[in-house]
Amino acid sequence: MTTTATFNHIDITSQPAGTVKPWTKVDGGGISYKHSQSSHPVHDLRKESVSEFNTDVSGFGLQHWPSDEKDFVDDEAVRGPYYDDVEALLRVNCDALASNAGTGKGGANNKVRKVVIFDHTIRRRIPGTPRAPVQQVHVDQTPGAAAARVRRHLPADEAEELLKHRFQLINVWRPIGHVASDHPLAVIDWRSTAPEDFIPVDLLYPKRADSVMDDDDDRGKEKLPSEGNVRESTEGYEVRGETMGVAQSEKHRFYYVKDMTPDEVLLLKCYDSWGEGEPGGKNGLAVRTPHTAFEDPATPKDAKPRESIEVRALVFYEE
Repeated sequence: MTTTATFNHIDITSQPAGTVKPWTKVDGGGISYKHSQSSHPVHDLRKESVSEFNTDVSGFGLQHWPSDEKDFVDDEAVRGPYYDDVEALLRVNCDALASNAGTGKGGANNKVRKVVIFDHTIRRRIPGTPRAPVQQVHVDQTPGAAAARVRRHLPADEAEELLKHRFQLINVWRPIGHVASDHPLAVIDWRSTAPEDFIPVDLLYPKRADSVMDDDDDRGKEKLPSEGNVRESTEGYEVRGETMGVAQSEKHRFYYVKDMTPDEVLLLKCYDSWGEGEPGGKNGLAVRTPHTAFEDPATPKDAKPRESIEVRALVFYEE
C-alpha cells in the first residue's frame, strides 16, 4: 500500500541573521530555523525485497523480532533484559551483512566484535509527555558525533583501537503496546539522497544539576521545557550532541511499515564508518538513514496515539 504525506525539512535560509550554525533543543524548547514542506508518496516496506532494503543497501531494514518486554515502564527491565535482546538482534543481523562477506582475516567473514548500547528514548504522543514523535526529517548523528560517542562510552585506549575498524551506530525502533498506525515512522532510501542534503545541527540540552555527562545519556531524566524558556534563546542550554537536518529534495524516496506491530523492529543505520563517502568507505554502501514521524492521512480516527521505543547502539567489528 502507498500513502501520500507532507514532510517537514530544515530550511537553512530561515535562520536569524548572525546565526552561525543551526541548533535545536532536545526538550522541544525551540529551534533556530523554520521548516519547509514537501509532499511525497510513502511506500509500504513490507512489499519490498529484504535483499534490496536492509542496512547495507537502503540504510534500514524491517525484522520480525518479538520481545518479552511489553509495557516499557520499568527502567531496569528496559536496561537489562530488553537491552540484552536488542544486542542479540544486532549480532544476528550485523554478522549476516553482505558487506562483511570475505572481509575478515584470511578471507573469512567479518564479525561483530562488541555491541555498546548507550541510550534509549520512549516516545508517547500523549499531552504532557517530554518526548513525542519528531516530525522533521533528520539523522540522529553526524560522523563526528558518532566517533565522539565511541570516545564517550568506552575507555580511551579501547576506543582508539575500535575506531581503527568498522563501526556503526544503529537505532532499533519498535512500537509499544499496539500497532503504530498513528504518526508512523517514515524512512528515506539512502540511495535517493545526496551529500548536500545533510546539514549539521547542534543539539542543545538544558543545564541541570542532575544531568549525566560522563558515562550515560540524559535519557530517563526527560523534562518539559521550563516555564521561563525563551524559544529563540540558548540561555540555560549547552551543546551536547550534533544531529543532521535533511533538506528537501524531489529525489527522496520514502517508505514506512503500515500498521507496524510491537513484534516488529526497524533497524535504522545512523552511521557506518565503511559507508560511501567516509574515509576508507565503500562505494554503494549506505552510510545513514534519514527518518521522521509523519501524519498519515489514511490513519483511522480511532487509532491509539503512537507509543514507541528506540534504542541506540554502537556496533564494532573485528576488521
